[in-house]
Amino acid sequence: MDITNTIRGIANWYFSKKALPYWCVLAIDCSIIVFAGMLATYFIQGGNSLSTHFWRHLLTWVLTLPFFIVGMRVFHTYSGIMRYSSTIDLVRQAFALIIGFVLVIAFIELVPYGSIIHNTRRITFIVMFLLSLFGQWGIRILIKYLYEVVQVTNKRTRVAIYGVKEGGLSIAQSILKNPKSRYEIGGFISPDGSLHSKYLMGTKVRRIGPHIIQHLKKAGIKAIIVSPLQVDNFRENEELINKLIKANIKILMMNSAEEWDPSKPILQEQIKDVEVEDLLPRDKIEVDIMAIGAMLQGKTILITGAAGSIGSEMVHQVAKFSPKHLILIDVAETPMHDVRLYMNRKYPDIPCETIVGSICAPALMEYVFSHYKPEYVFHAAAYKHVPMMENNPGVAITNNVYGTRVIADLAVKYGTKKFVMISTDKAVNPTNVMGCSKRICEIYCQALNAHQQGTQFITTRFGNVLGSNGSVIPLFREQLKNGGPLTVTHPDIIRYFMLIPEACQLVLEAGTMGKGGEIYIFDMGKPVRIADLAQRMIDLSGAKDVEIKFTGLRDGEKLYEELLNDQEQTLPTIHPKIKIARVREYPYEQALANEETLFKLAAQYDDMAIVKKMKEIVPEYKSQHSKYEVLD
Repeated sequence: MDITNTIRGIANWYFSKKALPYWCVLAIDCSIIVFAGMLATYFIQGGNSLSTHFWRHLLTWVLTLPFFIVGMRVFHTYSGIMRYSSTIDLVRQAFALIIGFVLVIAFIELVPYGSIIHNTRRITFIVMFLLSLFGQWGIRILIKYLYEVVQVTNKRTRVAIYGVKEGGLSIAQSILKNPKSRYEIGGFISPDGSLHSKYLMGTKVRRIGPHIIQHLKKAGIKAIIVSPLQVDNFRENEELINKLIKANIKILMMNSAEEWDPSKPILQEQIKDVEVEDLLPRDKIEVDIMAIGAMLQGKTILITGAAGSIGSEMVHQVAKFSPKHLILIDVAETPMHDVRLYMNRKYPDIPCETIVGSICAPALMEYVFSHYKPEYVFHAAAYKHVPMMENNPGVAITNNVYGTRVIADLAVKYGTKKFVMISTDKAVNPTNVMGCSKRICEIYCQALNAHQQGTQFITTRFGNVLGSNGSVIPLFREQLKNGGPLTVTHPDIIRYFMLIPEACQLVLEAGTMGKGGEIYIFDMGKPVRIADLAQRMIDLSGAKDVEIKFTGLRDGEKLYEELLNDQEQTLPTIHPKIKIARVREYPYEQALANEETLFKLAAQYDDMAIVKKMKEIVPEYKSQHSKYEVLD
């Protein structure tokens, strides 16, 4: 290890200087020629001749140098920078030596032997020429190689690999096999303490202990790469994560274990800087892929809100199961164009209609249902921003409530098998217009399910999804980019979080198990304090002097979200992450009458009248931090 560091230090020192002056390069090439001549003499004329007439042989080869220098002058070989040598430089070197060789042979033919150059056999000159050529080529290739190694090494990040089993070893092997890797292996970390103090691939294995950070710093570790098989284990070790962040040791992660293919080499782009969502504690989500595939394969499927965060991920996941036809609807043109390009690129064999339009347009939706007759509908379209809907209750009713009724009624009319509506935890004991509007949607779908026999209506409820449009994490990223501060509404506000792909997997799972009328709720794991999330993002970014500013709760916002009404109970399902909420049900006639009255009020844009009616329909709706509190 000391020898390696010494060689590296010498190489660093050499390459930190300017290129050698031309006379140094010339001297090196001349020395190689003389040495090659002496070596050729030894090979051809024997060791006795060389030892007996050493100085005469040496003088012979020194006297040939002017002829070779002529060739070097013609091709300016001494003007090149050896660390940047190319194939052209090597060719020029060969031509320079050929000129010198020809001049030497010509001189020997013209001058009597022994007068100036010692009598030397012609074959010796040929061997000398070849040795000189290989020597000059070799020195340039060696210097170029050392330069590239030093340059790469200087730019490499010294890393420790978290995990000593299959995943960790695969990462290490990929790094070692790639001479242009950004990383240099400095050790392994064993989560379970196995192989502690042993050596793996020439580097030491350490267990997690009180002095792990000191050991990493002493070994020059700048980052750790977490094995894909150890992500869940690592995520649960909050103490280690905090220590690494405080020590400015970067955390790098691979793709999840589900996406990782051990049979393929690991690409550099698969290793990425950890994001805050990667570190949030959560349990592994497992779904019945076979059941989902059996439901969706070869079917015509309609997805509303297909350009949104949830809707677009639903598109990605549904497309994997080879549906017969996809019909995608959203009012946002540019994001829909992106979805269209994605489908054309990734799934060109799946017929896909991308329709720009509103679910509140009955004539357009009638055409879509009558023309395509979808067998399954995933209804993700909704206005979801709490402060925006608090200021625009008429729009919330028109889009969320009326739009859902338009789609639901058409699903019944045209024989859709299943209608899966995506709701929100804000529908439970709602404190804002948005949450209450979604609760009214739930009421109507559940009532419509009981009113007819053909279509099964299933509702799914879950909390915030990480990285969705307008969610807190993208907002914090933008604020960090601008130098802060990070704005949090209240020091004690908490939220449940789930990854978008995980939420969509559970939506599909609920869709397969639902028989109609159920409201499924998802286990969102542990709640996260938003102020802690903001601080973690600041720490991960390495930003200094970025503060967290508390701005006060927004209109309609509450400190925590619930997944169940106080009056509700839950029933288990075959999936441990999914439960059925037992909620108060409404007769269809009452639910329809309420919706029609609301829609008429929405057209008048009388905020107080609209919200008053909403509170009558959903008695548990109690406004917080809102002008509508006077109605309670």
